[in-house]
Amino acid sequence: MTTNRRNFLHTLGAGAAGIGLSPLAGLTRESNDKKGINSSDQQLFVGDDIAIAETEYGKVQGFVLRDIFNFRGIPYGADTSGKNRFMPPQKPEPWDDIKPAVWWGNTAPQIMEGRYGNAWSSFADHWNYDDVSEDCLKLNVWTPSISDNKKRPVLVWLHGGGYTNGNGIEQDGYDGENLARKGDMVFVSINHRLGPIGFSDLSGVGGKEFADSGNVGALDMVAALEWVNRNIANFGGDPDNVTIMGQSGGGAKVCTLMAMPSAQGLFHKAVPLSGSTTGGNDPEMSKKLGEYILEEAGLSENEVARLQEMPWLEYLHLANRAAAKYREEQGITGFRGGFGPVQDGKNIVSGTYFSKKGGLSNDVPMLICTTFHEWGMSRTNPEMEAMSKDAVINMLRERAGWFMPGLGDKAPEVYEAYAKIFPEAKPVEIMTLISSNRRGAVETANAKVKQDAPVYMAWFGWEPPMFNGRMRAFHCLDICFWFDNTDKMLTHTGGGARPRALGETMSDALLSFMKTGKPSAPALPEWKEYTSEKGETMILDDYSTLENDPDREARKLLG
Repeated sequence: MTTNRRNFLHTLGAGAAGIGLSPLAGLTRESNDKKGINSSDQQLFVGDDIAIAETEYGKVQGFVLRDIFNFRGIPYGADTSGKNRFMPPQKPEPWDDIKPAVWWGNTAPQIMEGRYGNAWSSFADHWNYDDVSEDCLKLNVWTPSISDNKKRPVLVWLHGGGYTNGNGIEQDGYDGENLARKGDMVFVSINHRLGPIGFSDLSGVGGKEFADSGNVGALDMVAALEWVNRNIANFGGDPDNVTIMGQSGGGAKVCTLMAMPSAQGLFHKAVPLSGSTTGGNDPEMSKKLGEYILEEAGLSENEVARLQEMPWLEYLHLANRAAAKYREEQGITGFRGGFGPVQDGKNIVSGTYFSKKGGLSNDVPMLICTTFHEWGMSRTNPEMEAMSKDAVINMLRERAGWFMPGLGDKAPEVYEAYAKIFPEAKPVEIMTLISSNRRGAVETANAKVKQDAPVYMAWFGWEPPMFNGRMRAFHCLDICFWFDNTDKMLTHTGGGARPRALGETMSDALLSFMKTGKPSAPALPEWKEYTSEKGETMILDDYSTLENDPDREARKLLG
């Protein structure tokens, strides 16, 4: 196995948030779940009789690090290669021996060429990737105890990367140790199928056998939640109090699970960060993409099964070529021309998510957060910092950031509207705020408030003092604050007291939401429920405030 950046000694040496570590003091051999742990200053405990937990498939053995039980790479599903490719997840084979659960599970198949091609991005984001394999249905657990019979709230983390990249521990900020300790809760992160392996809709060319192929990556997530439901009590967790949380593509995954009949009852609260959705891929379009895949492979409809025999990397390249042709010939742009969950009316409901009072996830509270500067372009392009107002407006006419089309003649009006809200922002920052607008998050919130459970909205504006101030409140930055990991994700925060204070506040709010359905923290003003009329939004920064939809008028101009 290659270790890349995920050096075990580095992991062990990463301290808990703050400056004071709590050693395993006072524990004895009589401790049922910490047998063999009797040192007052030793931080890592691993051995024959330590950290053994039961699962429905067999026993697993992890280790104890700074009071927290770690279990890494636990199988929740079988190998997805060969005949299992494009099929719903299958249960893993039970095992008789005690299975080591001390290392992360394989990363799901994805294109890895050039992953570390940009040195500055690799430095800042500190990506963690190990072996890539179709045997990837694995999850990780952090918990304070495995035998005290307590029922702790559970958080299930869904990684970002769209539906194409990523894994459950791709950034150091995804580590669950600090939150498990602080909140007396259980933290779970998962890997699942991605991209063409997880979302190739072959139902139109392959018939009933491949009926679910467009959604097997989403069905993996359901299978992981089913594992949590059946097994997490053996890890000190409460299966009746599960929060699903994800960022970017993971935020969209949260919304997708909320629209899946098979996922209902497996989670009780939802937190999408910097990514949300009220719909999936159109089934007819996804089936058409399946036709392109078969054509690119040079196969007939009775030969679809041969796609299961290809090496996974060969299939990824083939499917991506097919998708490029599909988008070009069909005149399709954006995410909907790619691989992602399909609204097939069976696995995922048709229509707008959350639109029906009493519908799926009606009783699930939601906390939505985005960042001020999701899609900045100047971090690695310092020359952009000197752009004039006129230069930015001209750029906005043609293209408004990474994912938005040009604003045309509306560009000056939109620029001035955002400049009014942020009077001290530089022209390049105004451009970033426009391209990072909250339309998607607000759309999701306005849909969800039609149901019975409350919605809470946040907007994260804290800016790290690095890269000469060019990082700003960028996409992914807030994750380590929610998990009390600001001192673990130093390349995002710089570390120290300032980010730590906000991290303590945000993790307090998250833990409150997990336990009660309402986010609150001593350092925050009262966090009122979101309404479409007022747009109540918590601005998260060194000094947080609750505002009523502060960017509404500017956002309206975007259409």
